[in-house]
Amino acid sequence: MRVNDGEITVHQINQALQQQRGLKPEQLDSASRQVLERLIDQELAVQSAVAQKLDRDPKVVAAMEAAKREIIARAYAEQVAEAVAKPSAQEVQQYYDDKPALFAKRRAYTLQEFTLKAGSIDPALLDTKMTQARNANEVAAALTAMDVRFEVSQSTQGAESLPMSVVDKIGTLNVGQNLVLAQGGKPLKVLHIAAAQPGPVSLEQATPAIEQFILNERKRQAVEAAIKAARSSAKIEYQGKFAEPAAAAASAAPALTPAPTPAAAPASQKLDDATLKKGLGLQ
Repeated sequence: MRVNDGEITVHQINQALQQQRGLKPEQLDSASRQVLERLIDQELAVQSAVAQKLDRDPKVVAAMEAAKREIIARAYAEQVAEAVAKPSAQEVQQYYDDKPALFAKRRAYTLQEFTLKAGSIDPALLDTKMTQARNANEVAAALTAMDVRFEVSQSTQGAESLPMSVVDKIGTLNVGQNLVLAQGGKPLKVLHIAAAQPGPVSLEQATPAIEQFILNERKRQAVEAAIKAARSSAKIEYQGKFAEPAAAAASAAPALTPAPTPAAAPASQKLDDATLKKGLGLQ
């Protein structure tokens, strides 16, 4: 396809089509036509911009260089990620067994969420009171007696929709019990389990989602390791306003003692909600 002195190739059309996920075979012809028309408009805009020498504008040049760097860096990351091995059946089984609250003993919860608004709360006293409270009215009464302001909301959701830091804890509780959620030692919420409906997920159902999650985690860790290795062998010189903090940080570190490498978080600590729900066929 010629547009003045420019050209639009089949490769460009196919590349644009690849970004449209879920296209059915019968939609390809019409989608290809729409893509072609958009590319024609884009080519005309580019030609007009070049004619006005906008491609030489410093801001445009900087943006083009930034986009180029991002594309090349992403290509490298994808290459590293593609070399990662898929999880074995044993690894999938282990993940499944390690997370009964998500799978074998999965439940759908009706939760009454008390969001705490007070500025100062005694965590130990709150834990005691919430352990004693057996229904939502008792939770509210206990909070009121402690002079804690709060807001209440109710929701029904499966274990896979809860934060991973909550799944294992709430899986050990019974209907009528409460879970205090805190951050940095400061209580933020109280979850009251008003109801819980069993909804176990078999290993067969869970396998695609678990495989994808473990693979994604491995890819992420592989890319991080590759960048870390590149940093360790690179000569990096901080200059200008960035030089002083970098030098101070370097001098504060013990001589000839490598910084400790934090252990990679095990896959069982988190699971992408969207991946899990799609793999399990849950709404």
